[in-house]
Amino acid sequence: MENRERRIENREQAGGISFLYHSLFSILHFLFSIPHSPPQFSISNKQMKTQSNKLFEAALVQTALKQSFVKLDPRVMIKNPVMFTVEIGTLIMAYVTVYSFGHTGQGSATYNFFIFLILLLTVLFANFAEAIAEARGKAQADSLRKTREETPAKVLVNGRIETRSSSQLKKGDMFVCEAGDTIPTDGEIIEGIATIDESAITGESAPVIRESGGDKSSVTGGTKVLSDHIKVQVSTQPGESFLDKMIALVEGASRQKTPNEIALTILLASFTLVFIIVCVTLKPFADYANTPITIAALISLFVCLIPTTIGGLLSAIGIAGMDRALRANVITKSGKAVETAGDIDVLLLDKTGTITIGNRKATNFYPTTGGIIKKFTDACVLSSLSDDTPEGKSIIELAKLKGETNISAAPAGSAFIRFTAETRSSGIDTPDGRRIRKGAFDSIRNIVQKAGNVFPADIEEQVKKISSNGGTPLVVSENEKALGVIELQDIIKPGISERFDRLRKMGVKTVMVTGDNPLTAKYIAQKAGVDDFIAEAKPEDKMNYIKDEQAEGKLVAMMGDGTNDAPALAQADVGVAMNSGTQAAKEAGNMVDLDNDPTKLIEIVEIGKQLLITRGTLTTFSIANDVAKYFAIVPALFIASIPALQSLNIMNLHSPESAIMSAIIFNAIIIPILIPLALRGVAYKPIGASALLRRNLFIYGIGGVIAPFIGIKLIDLVVGLIV
Repeated sequence: MENRERRIENREQAGGISFLYHSLFSILHFLFSIPHSPPQFSISNKQMKTQSNKLFEAALVQTALKQSFVKLDPRVMIKNPVMFTVEIGTLIMAYVTVYSFGHTGQGSATYNFFIFLILLLTVLFANFAEAIAEARGKAQADSLRKTREETPAKVLVNGRIETRSSSQLKKGDMFVCEAGDTIPTDGEIIEGIATIDESAITGESAPVIRESGGDKSSVTGGTKVLSDHIKVQVSTQPGESFLDKMIALVEGASRQKTPNEIALTILLASFTLVFIIVCVTLKPFADYANTPITIAALISLFVCLIPTTIGGLLSAIGIAGMDRALRANVITKSGKAVETAGDIDVLLLDKTGTITIGNRKATNFYPTTGGIIKKFTDACVLSSLSDDTPEGKSIIELAKLKGETNISAAPAGSAFIRFTAETRSSGIDTPDGRRIRKGAFDSIRNIVQKAGNVFPADIEEQVKKISSNGGTPLVVSENEKALGVIELQDIIKPGISERFDRLRKMGVKTVMVTGDNPLTAKYIAQKAGVDDFIAEAKPEDKMNYIKDEQAEGKLVAMMGDGTNDAPALAQADVGVAMNSGTQAAKEAGNMVDLDNDPTKLIEIVEIGKQLLITRGTLTTFSIANDVAKYFAIVPALFIASIPALQSLNIMNLHSPESAIMSAIIFNAIIIPILIPLALRGVAYKPIGASALLRRNLFIYGIGGVIAPFIGIKLIDLVVGLIV
């Protein structure tokens, strides 16, 4: 076990070195436009691979550079207390530079100007980090706007079709779409079934089926109908469509800081206040020690000691977290949702449409002992002719596979019996006196026994067998006599067990919730690989389970796609709705999965953990940097008047002036060097909290101390030749 952890740490350290190399090369390329083809390193991070060539696109850089100057507005800068104080220091140095042209006592004007310039670059680099993250989101918003172009809508008005612009549609309006039409706005299919091309929204080329009456009835504006005909009811007001909300979110217009982000901002502001006091009291100490100290030295010391690195990158990290979720095809309604996902303890998943494909299929016919298979199959087909559910259609398909060729319309004059929640059965009454019913086991048994007939024991045994194997039994009767059982099976989505195992290694408990009976639920739970299940669950049961877990201090995530999942999605700390689900589900959740993949939460959890780890590692790196910069500046300032400080002068820098200049240059350039890391995030792997802590302390803690010693010394060798 120890050897395994050591191998993991070695790989992580190699990955960290590889990433720092790429980060340094990227910033050099950006700053100096050096054409390059650096050696390729293997970095085990999916998002790094998919985004490696997109961090510094020319158009985004130009936009971000402009915004870097726009953000110098104090009304904007004050939102970031650390960088706001650096901006104030920059303005003071601008005054000192002008003052020193005609006065003595504050150093040369040239030296002060260089300090001013470096401080200005420090602020600009911090603004650039935030602006480049925002620019990437706005670029995505522009591409989404192309999808949300004005689309003509065929609106139904008093039985007639009128053509209107999509912007004129109101909630409750009805429109029709045929093959080739673009869906004008969000809505719910109330009639029909169609194949929809959702690639404009999800990026997936494979078309999907959307139909009325189920959990796959929601359609999104901007998608295209490929076949058939549907009638849709508008589910949103103008300007409030799913696409409108996506655009607002990716632009960051509705982004607010998360609680952890606010707490870290307060902590950084506290550090800044402490160092303001330290630097102010340093002046009387310098006078007492008879050591001349300039304003440039005090401001430089202050800027180097406060956590400018994390202060400059904090906003970019938060924006990039939402951006990474969007690149994983997950729309998040807040940065808090992404961050919370990194700490969840329990995940609830709706079975139908989430763990399973969603449509149960008929897999076998089981006639009663002594029954005629032909007669039973014929009864199954007749009872399903008017059943337009996927299950009903699959029964007819299975009959065809079994060799049934005489499948036609029901006899003229037949009366179809629709399924209801009360009867839990459906069927047909034919003119020749056949009364065929198909439904739940207990429902058909009651019909048979109420008529005074005996319910066959072999059918009851077959029902138990099907249920224990995770299937759903449908019993068929004719003239109140049981004929046999149809087996329906849920199709579990491929590869789901392995992905649930990954969640388990992350410490996340998975719970399946379903309305099925306990036997069926147990079978599906075992086959899918979830940790627990809730059978015969009503909407309130799901919500109560979440409340109970939350009462124990746990963070709960819920994934679902139906209207009945909406209360649980709203109650959960992280509610992930499927894009194929109903509008109610998407409104209730704080995330929407465009790929309709129930195991997508693995990526969401990893992004959330990556967001937290990135913020923590850069904070560690920033504070560790301050230690090194302290040893660079303080001994250099007072070594002449206090020789005892010689033991702290471990860098042996050229002069006090070069020490200050070198430290503040390093302080400035480390921010743009770390921009790629802030945008991509620190790689997360489920290796355990202790191993993760050791790795981060080793790479970013010790590295944060060593890197400035090396960097400042190298800069001093160059600056010493000039100053």
